[in-house]
Amino acid sequence: MGYTSEFYIKKMQLQRHPEGGWFREIYRSKEVIPQNSLPVDFSGDRNFSTSIYYLLEGEDFSAFHRIKSDEIWHFYAGNSAIEVWSIQNGQLVKQKVGNHPENEEQFQVIVPKNTWFAARLTNIKGFALVGCTVSPGFHFEDFEMANKNLLGKFPQLSEEIERLVKI
Repeated sequence: MGYTSEFYIKKMQLQRHPEGGWFREIYRSKEVIPQNSLPVDFSGDRNFSTSIYYLLEGEDFSAFHRIKSDEIWHFYAGNSAIEVWSIQNGQLVKQKVGNHPENEEQFQVIVPKNTWFAARLTNIKGFALVGCTVSPGFHFEDFEMANKNLLGKFPQLSEEIERLVKI
């Protein structure tokens, strides 16, 4: 049976995400890393790991943002891959998370901590359901949404950034 984005949104009880798309946290480890064992830029204790379902559909996109932890994207279902754009060493790096390796898609894509990144579907007529695993665990205080000021930091990437920034 061909499931739709609406099926997954309803069945998995997904909610709108501030950066775009749909999500629901599905795992937060009970174990905690104390603040004094974390890098200095963390403001408190963090769970070992967290995981969410994340869905993009149509022209929806995950706007440029960054977090203080590594993030792994895992492809689960859908009829489109997701292109994950990250800015690394002043260069735009594009990786596809999907289930068609013959199209340069990977089942998992890693975004290093403190990296500006965004994502969008490769086929705007489709959708993709992925999982995102974050370690140390995700907290919204570790989340920074980009704005137009990111253009000043990376003027050579202004065209790409403007497409994937929420105003």
